[in-house]
Amino acid sequence: MQEKAQQGKLGIIAGAGVLPARLIRFCQETERPFCVMALKNHAEKEKLPQDCKIQWVRIGAVGEAYRLMKSQQVTDIVMIGSVRRPSVREIFPDWMGWRLIGKVGLGKKGDDGLLRRVIYEIEKLGFRVRGIHDLMPELLAPAGVWTEKQPTLTEQSDIRRGFLTAKLLGMADVGQSVIVQNGLVLAVEGIEGTKALIERSKALRRKGTGGVLVKTMKPCQETRADMPTIGVSTVESAFEAGLKGIAVEADKVLATDVEGIVQKADKLGLFVVGVSETEMLSDKLVRLMSETVGEIADTADIAGVMPSGKADGATKRTKSTEPQNADAHKKSEKKRSRKK
Repeated sequence: MQEKAQQGKLGIIAGAGVLPARLIRFCQETERPFCVMALKNHAEKEKLPQDCKIQWVRIGAVGEAYRLMKSQQVTDIVMIGSVRRPSVREIFPDWMGWRLIGKVGLGKKGDDGLLRRVIYEIEKLGFRVRGIHDLMPELLAPAGVWTEKQPTLTEQSDIRRGFLTAKLLGMADVGQSVIVQNGLVLAVEGIEGTKALIERSKALRRKGTGGVLVKTMKPCQETRADMPTIGVSTVESAFEAGLKGIAVEADKVLATDVEGIVQKADKLGLFVVGVSETEMLSDKLVRLMSETVGEIADTADIAGVMPSGKADGATKRTKSTEPQNADAHKKSEKKRSRKK
């Protein structure tokens, strides 16, 4: 459903990549009022439209950003585009930035836990944080094989192994992607990002063919920021690394340009496929993972960084995972009650 202008002015906080420009064009085409704040040293000027006003701010200038958004009468905020996780020295925060750092604690959380807390603090200031997929659901990766080439049986097995590995990795709020070749997990994503992960895998590939990049959403993912994303450049990087294809979690990963991705993959002879959790994992394993996520939420700050009763917006999940996480919390509470 397209957003209408009367729904409020949208503040776009732009990082790197092509998605900020996609969102700006969407607002222009649907006549939704918006303003753009591009993050210095992160957003790419050459990829942003030249026909709209763009305010450039430092990532640590929280007070300046807040005043700008208020002066523009912004009601909703979308944070879109990749942002390299900075150190405190790189941020050079203003007074309001120091207050935010004190509340968030940069070194104490994974990316998802950090973003979850940042979103909570933004909403305390009176804004509503939205995910780009709320406005542009067409960006979500479709299910099924996208390309002319299809994965072989061996590659399908690699996708399943990679899917499970990526989910387990995500439960620890570490990364979203893995590379698997003939059943062997070659590399897992850390703070370096997917492009560097693919580059690193070149030196780790075994003799012979194969190698699949698998990208999923973390089980505890804050979907309003930092959703896993692929684009044409992902296909190019995978080809250069000698990989044979890419598998993404359908409806949980953003695809910046499905048509462009398919054209590039067909030209290079790679497959691209969208798969679901129900396809890749058994019901028993899904339940076990969901219960474990509940236990983690009770004992760690991956899903429990919000004050009690304040995380309604940040805990929004897809229909398939929300009830499972809720059930997991109830089960963990019952277990503790029995122990007492």
